[in-house]
Amino acid sequence: MDAPKDQAQQPPAAGEQAPRAGERGERGERGERGFGRGGDRDRKPRDRKGGKPGDKKNEEEWKPVTKLGRLVKTNKVDNIIDIFRFSIPIKESQIVDAFFKDQLKEEVIEVKSVQKQTQAGQRTRFKAFAIVGDGANYIGLGWKCHK
Repeated sequence: MDAPKDQAQQPPAAGEQAPRAGERGERGERGERGFGRGGDRDRKPRDRKGGKPGDKKNEEEWKPVTKLGRLVKTNKVDNIIDIFRFSIPIKESQIVDAFFKDQLKEEVIEVKSVQKQTQAGQRTRFKAFAIVGDGANYIGLGWKCHK
């Protein structure tokens, strides 16, 4: 009853029973795992990077991803004015932290719910607006919509 591996097994004909788990192959139809997570319960727990927003205990050394980040870390760009002058987008929060250290103040202006009508009903998301600045010269506005 061994079929070549490149051919798919044919379904049982009318009046014939389906093969039992031992006859289907080593793992059976669903495999050893079955439904859900199953096995592998003895593996190491995942490293979750959650926590409170102000919590800095699990923070590692900054490894820049962008070219601007590498220039700031090596002190080749020593002033944020140069970044603004050439309209370079800042894609890493650590770039701003390198210039302002502990001078930044933040304030959440508004949190509002936004709804989208779908076939299944309404999907509600929350949109938050925040202002960040050093209190003297620089100010930034940020917003994000999240589930």
